[in-house]
Amino acid sequence: SVTIVAFGNERDRFSEDNQQPSLIWSYLGRSALISQIDSSLSAAHAAANRGFTEYQACVFGNVRLLVHDCPVWDIFDSDWYTSRSLIGRADIIVIKYSVNDKTSFQELKESYVPMIKKALNHCSVPVILSAVGARKNGVPCTCPLCTADRRSCVTTSEGVQLSKELGATYLELHTLNDFYIQKYFGGVLEYFMIQSLNQKSSQKMKKKRKTQKCHRVQPPQLEQPEKMPILKGEASHYDADLHNLLCCCQCADVAFYPEDLSTVVEAHKVILCSVSHLFMLLFEVKSAADIRDASIVSMAQSLFTVESRDTSPTDTRDGPPCVPPVKVVVKDSVFCSCLPDILHFIYSGAFQWERLEEDIKKKLKDPEKTENVLEKVKCILKTPGKLSTAKDCRSHQIRRLYSTSLRLFFNTPVLADVIFKIQGATVPAHRAVLVARCEVMAAMFNGNYLEANSVLVPVHGVSKDTFLSFLEYLYTDSCCPASILQAMSLLVCAEMYQVMQLQHICELSIITQLQSMPSRELASTSLSIVSLLRKAKFHNSDCLSTWLLHFIATNYLIFSQKPEFQDLSVEERSFVESHRWPSNLYLKQLAEYRNYVHSQKCHCAVM
Repeated sequence: SVTIVAFGNERDRFSEDNQQPSLIWSYLGRSALISQIDSSLSAAHAAANRGFTEYQACVFGNVRLLVHDCPVWDIFDSDWYTSRSLIGRADIIVIKYSVNDKTSFQELKESYVPMIKKALNHCSVPVILSAVGARKNGVPCTCPLCTADRRSCVTTSEGVQLSKELGATYLELHTLNDFYIQKYFGGVLEYFMIQSLNQKSSQKMKKKRKTQKCHRVQPPQLEQPEKMPILKGEASHYDADLHNLLCCCQCADVAFYPEDLSTVVEAHKVILCSVSHLFMLLFEVKSAADIRDASIVSMAQSLFTVESRDTSPTDTRDGPPCVPPVKVVVKDSVFCSCLPDILHFIYSGAFQWERLEEDIKKKLKDPEKTENVLEKVKCILKTPGKLSTAKDCRSHQIRRLYSTSLRLFFNTPVLADVIFKIQGATVPAHRAVLVARCEVMAAMFNGNYLEANSVLVPVHGVSKDTFLSFLEYLYTDSCCPASILQAMSLLVCAEMYQVMQLQHICELSIITQLQSMPSRELASTSLSIVSLLRKAKFHNSDCLSTWLLHFIATNYLIFSQKPEFQDLSVEERSFVESHRWPSNLYLKQLAEYRNYVHSQKCHCAVM
């Protein structure tokens, strides 16, 4: 069946000839494809519904045609539910208007077209916009009391524009004769009827196929493997660790004094030199020739004085030399008063420049002095040979310099005050960095341990390469193990020294590398996943051990064929069997389906 819903009045409300048949009735009466027209109930429907007339007929021989003709637009205002339900049931919508009734056209465009668009709500129902009548080109009366100007015509461009808004097919029917009704309007309407019937036939076939498919024995559905636990990395503590080092003043090796020696501010040479070429010059890490920047050299000479001390060698066989902090006198009293704030800024990662500005402004309460101090800070932080601006002292600019410059002191004897002996080799380091970044080393170097009074510290239980990777992380806050075994060795070292964030990084590295392995490589690799599981459990890596068990269960068909699978404990085997993929139930259903296909002697579309 096909349902057509027609809206609008094609008659001119000011025309004297209101007895002409409607567009829809004219088509039903003249079309050669229409038969068995039943209009006996049309009058009853029109009286009962007070809004539309209903026609029933047959088209294309035996296709039922149901037409609702609604000449009055008031149905949208009085009965929105009925009008919306009519549009919802429609296969084709016809909108009619008279080209000689501009007022009705404007009312249609402004009030009812938005309602129709809302009711369609992206439905793909074809719409035919029919402009009926021949335009009367008489000049309208200019009398303000005359209504003759209402007969101004609706132009073709206005009709085309409205059809574009609705996505409709636009037709102009100058008269309701055989040509316009049968060939023009009828041809378009019958085309959409055929399209609607084809669409319904296609949907019916799809539904029939789906119903037939449901009655067949379906292959078992393989569910996705159980989601493995997700490990989340911890936020970096790098800046906070170094800031805490300043607050607790452990391992301080430099002391700043004003000229009257009334106060003292302690700090660490390796931290200061990691952000400032001026401090490198001050503590003889670099020479003036190395820096090649007169402004930095001049600022160092005018702002600081390093007091000389006895540098004669001291016997260190029984313990470290008793070396007091380097004494540095700050010649500028105003700068010296702001030094604690400046050091807090440097130790916090040197990225809170705006906060430093505010702190110095509050302390000095003098714009000129504040500007003078901030210019000195910029000179301290500047890169040799480059102009220093406030922009350079903000956020990522200094943060990047801070982390990369501390790398310059990794595994070098410059400013080193401790030497690790490992596998017959020596590795220099700096107590300040170790104490700041590792709580175990902080206790080791500041407690009642042998290492607290020794320059040479032996290291056991890890290889030199692993320990260097561990130290590199402490200095740079970065770590990238090249293989799964290297990541596991570094995880063991991180657990030994209780650096939990590094342990999480190693866990994520192992997981990432295992997940990226193709099944073929996983089946042929000599790497023992069960051995990794044992190490993870032994070194308290609960997250990794749980993930590895899920990994073995998810790749059950691969690991169950390996000899190492037998090394799993009873508890571990039970977990793997209960979480295995694919499950025993699926394999059983698959075997039953194969037997069914074989018994039916038909081709399996899946297998």
